[in-house]
Amino acid sequence: MAKGVGFTLGELARALHATLEGDPATVVTGVAPLESAARDQISFLVDARYTDAAKASRAGALLAGPDVSGLPGPVLRVSAPHRALIDLLTLFHPPAGAVPGIAPSAVVARDASVAPTATIGALAVIESGAVIGPLARIGPLAFVGAGAQVGEASVVHARVALCAGATLGKRVVVHPGAVIGADGFGYVFDGEAHRKIPQVGSVRLEDDVEIGANTTIDRATLGETIIRRGTKIDNLVQVGHNVEIGEHSIIVALVGISGSCRIGRGVVLAGQVGINDHVTIGDGAVVAAQSGIARDVAPGEKMLGSPARPLMESKRIFVLEGELPELVRRLRDAERRLAHLEARLGAGGARDG
Repeated sequence: MAKGVGFTLGELARALHATLEGDPATVVTGVAPLESAARDQISFLVDARYTDAAKASRAGALLAGPDVSGLPGPVLRVSAPHRALIDLLTLFHPPAGAVPGIAPSAVVARDASVAPTATIGALAVIESGAVIGPLARIGPLAFVGAGAQVGEASVVHARVALCAGATLGKRVVVHPGAVIGADGFGYVFDGEAHRKIPQVGSVRLEDDVEIGANTTIDRATLGETIIRRGTKIDNLVQVGHNVEIGEHSIIVALVGISGSCRIGRGVVLAGQVGINDHVTIGDGAVVAAQSGIARDVAPGEKMLGSPARPLMESKRIFVLEGELPELVRRLRDAERRLAHLEARLGAGGARDG
């Protein structure tokens, strides 16, 4: 394939297993959004709602699904546009390579184990007994605590704190500023002061987990806080001690999960969801943004609101809330008319007496 200057549409069609409608010799040098794409760039249409924008785009070519017609210029037709877009972006923006080795300014304990193919960035600190697996990358200023383990091909970005005893599986990605394995928030008031409960457990992130920037995942009081395989957690999320999150769940920004919760497999928690402690959320449940969860959620249930209710019930309540001012006005008007009627009836009764 072409390197450096771009790809021909024929090359892209073969790489993406696409059907090309247009000249295979046409060269594109990058990927851009519909609104800003130039004639030498390819853009994408992954949702038919944006068909009008695609028709107005100046892009030299478009990546689109089979259900869209009337597009200008060359089109690469694919059955799954979202998946093809991932491959397209990877072709133009391949992952940056890393040179194995330990930066001279890094501090690595003598009894730490660092695989020969691992990369340790400048000013990183690797403490006693830590294990850094093959092809793992530890970014600049990152901290890997005593006895922590970083699995094969995992990436710990700059300024991450991986506290003592924490474990990352294979291909885990932890973005800058995240803290994995800080103490859980546990105190007992003894009548005079809040006494800290020792947090002596650990944290385990299974294979293919991704953790967003400035997210915090607390170690367990006892046992483990566990993030199961394939789960993706956004930026600025708080996961409390002894929480377990099932496989392939999605946790969006600003979610707060209190201690000892059980989040099932394939769960979606949208932005700013808050969950009370010791709550269980069943497999496949979806909790909409800004919802507050104070009770268990059944598998597959969709929840919305604070306090959260089943989705359709909450939507009906929201509609009714919009009608409240008019309902109040009508109620007060009815009360005035009733009072006026009662006054007339009362006056009439007094005359009759």
